[in-house]
Amino acid sequence: MIDCAVQRPGGVSIAVTDLGGDGPVVVLLHGLAGSSRELLPTAHALRGYRLLLVDQRGHGASTRLPDDLSRAAFVGDVVTAMEELVPGRRATFVGQSMGAHTAFLAASARPDLVEGLVMLEGHVAGNADPGEAAGLGRYFASWPVPFANETAAREFLGPDAIVDAWVADLEPTVDGLVPRFDAAVMQRTIEAVHEPRWDEWEALRVPTLAVFAKHGMFSDADKEELIRRRPETHRVDLVGGSHDAHLDAFDEWIHVLRRWLPCEQSSASRASDR
Repeated sequence: MIDCAVQRPGGVSIAVTDLGGDGPVVVLLHGLAGSSRELLPTAHALRGYRLLLVDQRGHGASTRLPDDLSRAAFVGDVVTAMEELVPGRRATFVGQSMGAHTAFLAASARPDLVEGLVMLEGHVAGNADPGEAAGLGRYFASWPVPFANETAAREFLGPDAIVDAWVADLEPTVDGLVPRFDAAVMQRTIEAVHEPRWDEWEALRVPTLAVFAKHGMFSDADKEELIRRRPETHRVDLVGGSHDAHLDAFDEWIHVLRRWLPCEQSSASRASDR
């Protein structure tokens, strides 16, 4: 495992964990307020692939307060990481939630770099309610940080599947434990994600798997519209799991992912499955 950093305009540093491997390239992208750490179990279940885990800007060990939080900047980070770490190769982009949105836009912008796209609990429609992003910002700003210890953090954050990942990612300081992200940056980031991107979705020509959890955040209508607007998309509905199904429906998630990745099936045979 090699931890490295990719330098981007504006003094932004993007942290990437390169797990190595000789097989097809897989790039893993976490969701909002997470980090690549939460996708390490997924990566470890995919031994044999060339695995890159990216801390997206504003998250994890990447620059905490980047000025540019446009979707294009997030895409540029992923593209630069690929061009520097696996030059001349193509990858399957695998993302969860906001990371799925980044993966989709990267596949749209640079199909020459993409073998396939996997979106776990991701969508492209956005959210027309400005209060949704503002509410997330208020929630993250409400964390009573620094937390004295992990127990205090868990007592406040509750029992949801993502909490273990959040707690594991807290940064120790002399005053206590603090998150590795800024609440205002999270709000600005998700505001950009909430802009609908149907034109890019409908024009996408990359083999795509959309995975939804039983207790995820998207309605049946949301899921159906995604497929209706791009019928060649392969859809799998998990029998369990929340929006963070990579954490609380791990075995089922890995089973679906392994069956779809290029070591298990060629792009041609995946296309025939659809």
